[in-house]
Amino acid sequence: MHRTTLTLHSQFSIGDVSPLIFGGFLEHLGRSIYTGVYDPSSAHADADGMRVDVIDALRELQMTIVRYPGGNFASGYHWRDGIGPKDARPKVRELAWQSIEPNTFGTDEFVKLCRKLDWQPMLAVNLGTGTPEEARDWVDYCNSPTGTRFADERAANGSEAPHAVPIWCLGNEMDGPWQLGHVPAGQYAIRAQQAAKMMKDCDRSIATVACGSTGPMMDTFLEWDREVLEHLGGLADYVSLHRYVGNRNGDSAEFLAVTNSVDRQIEAVDACTRFISEQRQSSERAGLCFDEWNVWYRARGGDGGGAFAPELLEERYNLEDALVVAMFLMSFIRHADCVKIANLAQLVNVIGPVMTRGDDLMKQTIFHAFRMISARKMGISLRGAVRGPTYTGERYGEVAYLDHAAVLDGDRLHVFAVNRSLDEDLPLTIDCADRPIAKVLDAEILHAPLQAENSFDEPNAVAAVPFDGWVTNRSAEAVLPPHSFTATTFALDP
Repeated sequence: MHRTTLTLHSQFSIGDVSPLIFGGFLEHLGRSIYTGVYDPSSAHADADGMRVDVIDALRELQMTIVRYPGGNFASGYHWRDGIGPKDARPKVRELAWQSIEPNTFGTDEFVKLCRKLDWQPMLAVNLGTGTPEEARDWVDYCNSPTGTRFADERAANGSEAPHAVPIWCLGNEMDGPWQLGHVPAGQYAIRAQQAAKMMKDCDRSIATVACGSTGPMMDTFLEWDREVLEHLGGLADYVSLHRYVGNRNGDSAEFLAVTNSVDRQIEAVDACTRFISEQRQSSERAGLCFDEWNVWYRARGGDGGGAFAPELLEERYNLEDALVVAMFLMSFIRHADCVKIANLAQLVNVIGPVMTRGDDLMKQTIFHAFRMISARKMGISLRGAVRGPTYTGERYGEVAYLDHAAVLDGDRLHVFAVNRSLDEDLPLTIDCADRPIAKVLDAEILHAPLQAENSFDEPNAVAAVPFDGWVTNRSAEAVLPPHSFTATTFALDP
């Protein structure tokens, strides 16, 4: 393949990379929580019933924020069911995933898990079957100092100090007919405005995430976002985006081009927020919160059959899925001026980077892709100019064989690169026009057969290994193997 050149300049910045784009998502769905992060019967359980092996694995991902309790689950969840003495909590039939919910893991347990992993907690209120007042009461329970009914109840449940939950989602996927309490945009906007007003009156420090359209596959796309943001005005600090992708047709070249569409989705919703801010004659616009994203297309059945912790949506990931996960994160970095929060959906068992089987644990291929970027998260996103070969797909148009993102962190430069080619090496030159590249500080590569996946029997079939292929002399050169992902940190001359 002809050489590709990536040209960077330290002054050609997009914006600071928000550490909150390295977030996750926990939902009461299948084995995500029960037998996932929380399993008092496990040999790995700590005094709080949390699985230490799962916590240790998730800690490697260096996540910053985690969304809870859903997802579709949120639209039928009443938060008071999940607080207080566990033997007094109701066992209910959960309708989103047709499962039995014992409520032994709730608000206080989630916050305790967040503290163990240094995550910011992010809660999604029930605007499906719940009420705006119920949402306000949850803010009071979590964030108010003692002296109110709900804050005193929190203290009685063992948490004298406020939980200080900073970010609250105003419902979930309310444009979707599958959602409990689904309504048209105008009706949702009224409900969300009422909730946001009371929630912010209860705690003026919180930020809210308006429920955006579920994605470009929906007839509601953009028109829903416009109507909701027009009505909420300054009460919406963020608007949500969701996206799940997959290789349903077995066309790997097309699948690896899907982030063209992710880029367009981000830019379209950001254009909508810009329109609204100009319409309001405001200098501020809603940030983008990509609070559900992942590869998900194989394990689609969502009916738990009335069971407790059924095996639902347990996707098994291969190398090409890991490449797409890396490219999602690179897209967020390239849009650092507008994408401020993102949550990989989900974390354990359910379309997750970590799987459990009894007391065993396995890290999926996507675990490694996420970790490789999260470990190099801090800095300023740089706008790169790519010159090199391209190919054209049927759905996503022309793409460069190189997908990339670059982050400047003082005298360090982090460069992430995917070679989309299925069968050819990609010679790559990186040139930082105003800051010569002095040396490589560290580099890793994720490379294996395209369909290779990890399993409990072969947990390291796909894993990151050191990459020693760089040659530096003011610029940097390497040959990237086909279908590979490389994460490198360079030292720049002052």
